[in-house]
Amino acid sequence: MESGRRSVSQYEAVGRGSCMTVWIARRDDDEVAGELATASGPLAGLRLAVKDNVDVAGLPTTAACPAYSYDPDSDAAVVSALRAAGAVVVGKTNLDQFATGLVGTRSPYGPVPDSRRPEYISGGSSSGSAVAVARGEADIAIGTDTAGSGRIPAALQGIVGIKPTVGVLSTEGIVPACRSYDCATIFAPDLVLANRAMSAMAAGAPGRTWPADARLAAPPTPTVAVFRELPELDFEWKAAFARTVDDLIARGAWIVEIDPTPFLAAAKLLYDGAIVAERYSAVGEFVDQHPDDVDPTVGGIISSARDLPAHQLVSDVAALERLRADAMTALSGVDALLVPTAPFHPTIAEVEADPVGINSRMGTYTNFCNLFDLCAVAVPAGTAGEAQFGVTVLARAFEDAVALDVAALVAGVESPSVAWPLAAASVVELAVFGAHLRGQPLEHQLNALGARWAGPLATAPRYRLAALDTVPPKPAVTRCPPDEVGVSLAGERWLLSPAALGQFLAALPAPMQLGSVEFDDGTWRTAFGCDGSAAAQGKDISEYGGWRAALEAGAVG
Repeated sequence: MESGRRSVSQYEAVGRGSCMTVWIARRDDDEVAGELATASGPLAGLRLAVKDNVDVAGLPTTAACPAYSYDPDSDAAVVSALRAAGAVVVGKTNLDQFATGLVGTRSPYGPVPDSRRPEYISGGSSSGSAVAVARGEADIAIGTDTAGSGRIPAALQGIVGIKPTVGVLSTEGIVPACRSYDCATIFAPDLVLANRAMSAMAAGAPGRTWPADARLAAPPTPTVAVFRELPELDFEWKAAFARTVDDLIARGAWIVEIDPTPFLAAAKLLYDGAIVAERYSAVGEFVDQHPDDVDPTVGGIISSARDLPAHQLVSDVAALERLRADAMTALSGVDALLVPTAPFHPTIAEVEADPVGINSRMGTYTNFCNLFDLCAVAVPAGTAGEAQFGVTVLARAFEDAVALDVAALVAGVESPSVAWPLAAASVVELAVFGAHLRGQPLEHQLNALGARWAGPLATAPRYRLAALDTVPPKPAVTRCPPDEVGVSLAGERWLLSPAALGQFLAALPAPMQLGSVEFDDGTWRTAFGCDGSAAAQGKDISEYGGWRAALEAGAVG
């Protein structure tokens, strides 16, 4: 059986063992089992849980408030994209009401407990979605993230959560929390499956346009920032983070320490400042009209924003921009920022005793992310005492592929070769044959441009290869005239942004040039070539069929 797919009997068994507060609505078992058996597409047969502030046709959307419930006519864009790729919706999951909270306890359907230690919180607001995946009741799950709702529960449940750059996935059909900062997210047991699901959502539910200069990969030796101080973490959690950093260094990353001040100051603005007025704009009138139907903590947070003066919002947005400028300066020259996802793991009783204070502490390392327009990947990183411990890799807007690669390095796994941003970003191909091959002297030029290695390829048998007398030695690839015999040459395929390819071409020294080359599958791609007269001056090494083979035979240099 394929990874991530379950038989009908497995699905039914999981349904019988379900934690009741995970789900707000479940589809009929037989109907779901029938769809699982006949699904097709890249996500065929995967069971999908959907946070109940995201529309699914045929199921009510409650946002964890029964009085707010409505019956949508169509799926949210992200649900539609996953269904089109073969995923099958199992049901709608519980959440902190109106996606307001990081704890998973603010729901009339009951608190969602931790999947391993039921006296502890699950994390929120995407509590049910994360626990459904952690318990094996769904293979993937949709969450949302404004202040950390797609990351905190991932960390506490020991799973992966991907929060993309703000706006790159459509939020059509999602009940807003803070429109300017809301994101659709994905939960999965591992990075590979999370990446597959994100690819389907990025292709099928596009939003904000990707820039022409987006980096498509992290460098082989990334530079990763960490905060100089880690407030709100106890000894065991600091020790767990230190172990994660040590492991990352052992895997080849460079670590630099930066000042956390602008990040932590911005985190407080999300709830303690006037930006919370966006939550009132989203559902405030409903909350005011239905005070008895709303969770008291949620109602207090949203209603308190009703009378905030407009000048305070303007002032806080200006303050946020200043903090963002300071933060981006601190991140200058680094590829990603590594933070602990959650600072601790409270019990349900502790949250009941101090619902606002505990929630505020939970957002220490998540609240600033969307405010600063960062992307994020949350991955498990062992344990802190008896608790699951997780870290988050953050990167600049549209550097989601960089965050993915660094997260894979943190997790000690190979990064997916087809990173999910490739499904939405502008991408061009470049075929290389010599000094720009992986491990060769000029590979660093492609790495510096954020190019992504995409595997080996071979030309049609119509080419000749010569070694030029340059430093370092370079190959000259030329196409044979129709009456001459050629060979198939081994090369490699790289993917770049259009702007990166333009930079590369502008810096290309003579006699090298880029042009169209025919490959053995009949396609033509942009690839390295060489001026014919210059190639004639080189040493013909066509018999080796490629640069690496010629190097190994000692025919070059």
